[in-house]
Amino acid sequence: MDAPTVQRFEANRSRLASLAYRLLGSAADAEDIVQDAFLRWQQADQEHIQVPEAWLTKVVTNLALDRLRSAKMRHERAVGDWFPEPLLDGDSMLGPAETAEQRESVTMAVLTLLERLNPVERAVYVLREAFSHSHAEIAEILDITESASQQHIHRAKGKVGSAHGASWTDQTSARRIVEAFVDAASSGRTERLVALLTEDATAVTDGAGMAAKLLRYSVPERIATMLRAGFKPTPAKRKLAGGSPSIHAGVVNGSPAIIAVLSDQEQGERVLGVVMLEVRGDKIAAVRGMASPDRLGRITEQWRRQEHGPPIIESW
Repeated sequence: MDAPTVQRFEANRSRLASLAYRLLGSAADAEDIVQDAFLRWQQADQEHIQVPEAWLTKVVTNLALDRLRSAKMRHERAVGDWFPEPLLDGDSMLGPAETAEQRESVTMAVLTLLERLNPVERAVYVLREAFSHSHAEIAEILDITESASQQHIHRAKGKVGSAHGASWTDQTSARRIVEAFVDAASSGRTERLVALLTEDATAVTDGAGMAAKLLRYSVPERIATMLRAGFKPTPAKRKLAGGSPSIHAGVVNGSPAIIAVLSDQEQGERVLGVVMLEVRGDKIAAVRGMASPDRLGRITEQWRRQEHGPPIIESW
């Protein structure tokens, strides 16, 4: 393959990875899909590809649909032990993020609700809302009619609509929110945490990466009790973590996030866990906690590449 052909693909790589991530909710799977697309690009007759961007979009979309339909992925997500993979602010997979719809499409709230959609509905929603494709273009990509595309987007929006309004925060606001949350969680006073939560708040965690299924909580008092216990450091927790991590504020998938980071002389910094806070108005409507190493590989890579402000807690 000559250099110009490779360059044409590389010019599209970031956009293709962003598309695959939204379709699959997994950065690792998205990277695999993009690599598969590159292999097909290598084998294709370039002279017959009039619009490389359109050809690549179709290939990546349909490879992702095949992955979504696979028995392995359907089983993983059906048993309720699956979380969308979190991405740190600045990760190229979070783009494009110029419009509210584009930013919203990559929030943890929307990525979670996309699990309600069948594969074709999900593809239509992502192509339309995040990448502004026309129904004619979507029909060509998915080999459906324009009318079918319009019907799919109508149904998809109906299922995802409850996530609309999920806010996208900046680093300054995130630090303020996280500081208040950590201060309340560390105080040992449940009522301080309850005061930060909406009346219909929910929480879901992977049990510090050890639970067979996701653990779900509702009712502010129950959530606050769980959080208070979780944030209380103990020798057993430090042993499990491999040391005393520092606690940082950050932005993950557009939401304020508590990020636990352990520094190791041999391995460098490693993200041990992420707690994402979905904000509605001036309160927290959802808490999502993740510590499974399998889901934190990319966020660790991105963390190591970026500069960060001082931790909220130097040593937990």
